[in-house]
Amino acid sequence: MVDKKFLEELEQFIWQHQIHDVLEKEDYNCYNESPILHEKSDVFEIEEFIKNNKKPTLQQVLFQYMDRHGGTDAEIYKQAGLDRKHFSKIRTNPEYRPKKATIVALAFALGLDEEETEDLLGAAGYSLSGNDIPDLVVKFFLMKGIYDLARMNEAVDDMKSKSLRSI
Repeated sequence: MVDKKFLEELEQFIWQHQIHDVLEKEDYNCYNESPILHEKSDVFEIEEFIKNNKKPTLQQVLFQYMDRHGGTDAEIYKQAGLDRKHFSKIRTNPEYRPKKATIVALAFALGLDEEETEDLLGAAGYSLSGNDIPDLVVKFFLMKGIYDLARMNEAVDDMKSKSLRSI
């Protein structure tokens, strides 16, 4: 369990880091004050690491696939079973993280293969599990190139009920 003092120090560091963009570099003094990271070089290394390893956002990945697909926004979100408001939220709010099922529906609407679907899911912090029945059904449909959401959802329901009966 993390002790209270460490949590307070971490909270202070996060707060100071969040205002980093607002303050000028020369006025920003938390590097010397932070008991967690004792030197400016430590913070610089972390920032450099993040900069060099940060992946594209969900929005960037999604709209790259949409551009490649060539359909209109409306065609794609309707095919994915989303309404205009929900899709608008995905498009305009970089902090918004839709549910995994929403991202899978968009992947099906775009006709993405398994690797591209994993890429899209990964941009939102998700992945397809190798031991979760719905995820395995999704993988199966992607492998077969079947992009029918209703059929896939039926298959998920069937496989879940079979799994429950076998227990």
